[in-house]
Amino acid sequence: MRVEDLHHEELLELDPEGGVIRFAGQRALLLDAVAMGLLRQYLVENFGLTAARAVLTQFGFAHGWRMAEAMQKQFEWADNGEWRRAGPRIYTLEGLFRTRPGSDDPLSKKGAMLLASYEAEQHLLHFGRSDSAVCWTICGLMSGYVSHTANEETYVLEDRCLGQGHAACHLMGRTREAWGEDRGDELAFFDTTRLKDSLDVSLSRVTETLKAAEEKLQAHRRALVHVVRDVEAPLGTVAKSAKMQHLVDLAQRVAKVEATVLITGESGVGKERIARLVHEESARAVGPFIAVNCGAITETLLESELFGHARGAFTGAVSDRPGLFEAANRGTLLLDEIGDVSSAIQVKLLRVLQEREVRRVGENKSRPVNVRILAATNRSLSDGVAEGTFRQDLYYRLNVVELQVPSLRERRDDILPLARLLLADAAVRMQREISGLTPQAADQLLRYDWPGNVRELENAMERAVALGRESRVDLDDLPEEVRQACPRPVLREHAVQPLSEIEKEYILGVLELNGGNQTRTADQLRIGSATLYRKLKSYGLIRGRGGAQKSSTS
Repeated sequence: MRVEDLHHEELLELDPEGGVIRFAGQRALLLDAVAMGLLRQYLVENFGLTAARAVLTQFGFAHGWRMAEAMQKQFEWADNGEWRRAGPRIYTLEGLFRTRPGSDDPLSKKGAMLLASYEAEQHLLHFGRSDSAVCWTICGLMSGYVSHTANEETYVLEDRCLGQGHAACHLMGRTREAWGEDRGDELAFFDTTRLKDSLDVSLSRVTETLKAAEEKLQAHRRALVHVVRDVEAPLGTVAKSAKMQHLVDLAQRVAKVEATVLITGESGVGKERIARLVHEESARAVGPFIAVNCGAITETLLESELFGHARGAFTGAVSDRPGLFEAANRGTLLLDEIGDVSSAIQVKLLRVLQEREVRRVGENKSRPVNVRILAATNRSLSDGVAEGTFRQDLYYRLNVVELQVPSLRERRDDILPLARLLLADAAVRMQREISGLTPQAADQLLRYDWPGNVRELENAMERAVALGRESRVDLDDLPEEVRQACPRPVLREHAVQPLSEIEKEYILGVLELNGGNQTRTADQLRIGSATLYRKLKSYGLIRGRGGAQKSSTS
């Protein structure tokens, strides 16, 4: 048998009814290259680079050894050289790589030149360009194969690799002695002891990480015990006010159906949290949740980010890259600040919503995607439609169900529960023993308008935790704009005050803010000093002639 005579028709045996595929006499499996790339990514991210390389190298070595055995039993070879050269040919037929003509023997002086390595392609896809060679499984395969044919341990290593940015992968095979000490670190990946040590280290690292995470969760749980009564909605959403309770109920109901949702509200109100609630309450909860801020990315980059790109599509596109629509497959994709996208991107988004498929930049073929789309904006899209800046057809596609998140000033019953929750969270992160708010601080939080909404409240609590001296946040720990906020009537549901009481409370609050200075208070209230004097006297704060006076005119 000659190497050139090996063809798929003779090597591949299909048994459709029995579900068995044989290749070169051995039972084989058809595995998706991207799935193998995801396995590689999982190994690296969960066990570390060293353990992942050891696993894939030794897996390849065992596979290569068995393939050499199968080829020896299946065919009669003119000599060991033909048998050895059959290995790269077999792996080419399997789709692992393509050899350059006349350069397929790793034991020759020229070595073996490989083109289109699937392993380098997948490494580039998931990790980007590497500083070292990445065809670990292929090197293991070739090493196992030539070791069996040469009847001695021979190791095939790369000195050039597509994964490093070279034009092709170049492999050379040598015995351990011939390699010497220069490549000792790479040869160690073929040792079973190296694999065991790597896995032991990786498992120890995972155990330590889990212990640290558990300790952090316990500390967080202890810190949140006193505020847990305020967190009644899913995902830690505070919903004491009627408006938020209605919103959470609506979000939970729409989560059960595959409807596109438009989430509206001012900046900082928590639109992404509501989007996460919809995702977690849906059948897609086991899938990924990916959020992208469309307003923070330029049009060119946003197109590549959303839809992906093919290698060579533009300068810097060194490899194929899936977009966020593909990454969110079987999950949820949140398009935040959707009102900021250009007309060109709007057209492409409309096509994805209609056809449920994406086309990468630089490619002609479409790829199906199974993604639920949520959109969020702090703008009025209907105004954008009227002004011609937002497509009407896209607006109706997105606005199947609208969830309008109220501002913090519209849900004042949620301010203190939210503040306590955010305070406890910040205390855990900063490792501070701060447990709550003083009455003065809590009262002032209720009197502020919070134009930045929940985001501003979160920043205020982080600042208070960072600067606080006592075990509770006091008035002086709050930001200046919160401290200087003029007192205002605190409106509660089912508790409306008479107008005269509101006026009294407001006047006294301004007087207290000015340290009892009546002149400055009258000037700020735009009333005469005599009018202010009469009102204070009616409140019982100023007595008649010879009596005590509680306020100052200085």
